[in-house]
Amino acid sequence: MAVVQDQLEIKFRLTDGSDIGPKTFPTATSVATLKESILSQWPKEKDNGPKTVKDVKLISGGKILDNSRTVADCRSPLCDIPGTVTTMHVVVQPPSQEKEEMGVGLTSSLDKERSGACKIG
Repeated sequence: MAVVQDQLEIKFRLTDGSDIGPKTFPTATSVATLKESILSQWPKEKDNGPKTVKDVKLISGGKILDNSRTVADCRSPLCDIPGTVTTMHVVVQPPSQEKEEMGVGLTSSLDKERSGACKIG
């Protein structure tokens, strides 16, 4: 009962091995919509949950899914067997603020090195 007239039953496997779902989605559903569903169903007791859709990566059949693609675009004849639940793996990226802070720190260090590298003494 996993595939019913242009629908696919999907569960989302989190990094700790727990699951969200399964839930049935039309094959016309975008990957971005799947991510929004994950955000709304994310277990409140789990720390470091995603804050936005950009914090979530979905992997299915060994491929990272693009937000603009649909479930139908991402289906694999080898992985999505009729009558089964499709498992997509969820990876949460670190918040973008930490990335920006790390980048600022690196830039400052590089600028300091450059300013001292040209001295002839």
